Amino acid sequence: METSPEDIEGMDAAEGILTVRGGMTSHAAVVARGMGTCCVSGCGDITVNEEDKHFTLDGKKYNEGDYISIDGSTGNIYGEAIPTVAASISGDFETFMKWADDRRRLKVRTNADTPRDAKQAVAFGAEGIGLCRTEHMFFEGDRIKAIREMIVSDTAEERKAALNKILPYQQGDFEEIYRVLEGRPMVIRFLDPPLHEFVPQKEEDIEELAKEMKITAQNLKEIIEGLHEFNPMMGHRGCRLDVTYPEIAEMQTTAIINAAITVNKEHPEYKLSLI
Repeated sequence: METSPEDIEGMDAAEGILTVRGGMTSHAAVVARGMGTCCVSGCGDITVNEEDKHFTLDGKKYNEGDYISIDGSTGNIYGEAIPTVAASISGDFETFMKWADDRRRLKVRTNADTPRDAKQAVAFGAEGIGLCRTEHMFFEGDRIKAIREMIVSDTAEERKAALNKILPYQQGDFEEIYRVLEGRPMVIRFLDPPLHEFVPQKEEDIEELAKEMKITAQNLKEIIEGLHEFNPMMGHRGCRLDVTYPEIAEMQTTAIINAAITVNKEHPEYKLSLI
């Protein structure tokens, strides 16, 4: 129906994003734009059947695995696979933006969270990264497993052991981003969202994770339930996480500084949320 921060792993894997609810400033549109992924958000004529894994549009039924094509510029949806080209700045828009560049004094940065995003941003003319959300680096393969291992840990030593598995990935990402930016500035935000966004919600996913973590499904459910908050936007997140679990900030600081030293002694800017 629509996307949320918990969907970032699927959004990263998707060739395109189509939602029933939303608009130009919705989560799907904003995140997809930063990723360079085609997106059509807010197609209210779609009827989704999640249980049977199909949707209907304009009287036609589309099943899981069927091909469709979307045009993020016009909002058109096509019920077949059609040839596509990568987005580029061209035509009248390119001319207008060049006129603006000749006169403007304002510097323009972008949101970018991965080396791929940073490369796309530079190609589109960004003069730096205004916000690098480090939590978006944690959703791939072994990284999300290590984050979940950290969340269910009982001691600081166990959390540090899990975070040490993430450190090489985190540092490697920052090194690649620094190289892509070629000296352009970047503001890095330390881990911000509440921890419940990293744990599974479906029964089968909980059982699978419990088996991987070598704990009971009931124990994991209790941990997950304990992470939920009445108002997560103002809850246990941002700098409050770093106060409770300083080893998280220690790992991220180590990754950022080591990467900066490795790549031409870059000078990143930092953001600790909710001070």
